[in-house]
Amino acid sequence: MNTRPNTPGSRSNQADVRNPLLALPSAEAIRSLPEAARAALRAVLLDIRKDAQVRAEKCWRTHKAPMAAYWKAVAVYAGHTARVCR
Repeated sequence: MNTRPNTPGSRSNQADVRNPLLALPSAEAIRSLPEAARAALRAVLLDIRKDAQVRAEKCWRTHKAPMAAYWKAVAVYAGHTARVCR
């Protein structure tokens, strides 16, 4: 276990470690889209994220852990992709 505190140059502070989608070649293509297109794409992705979070919580409450994990992963990836659109 690493007991050292996070320093400004530590690996966990790197953007592509915190959001692995930033390292994909297509991330640059998304960033080169016009502002309006990026905003619309980001809005859709944030809606998907919110919906997936609700579904994950419902699955967890109804003791469907595998589906809860699935929806949680969908929410995380939608959120990561939405951040690429900023």
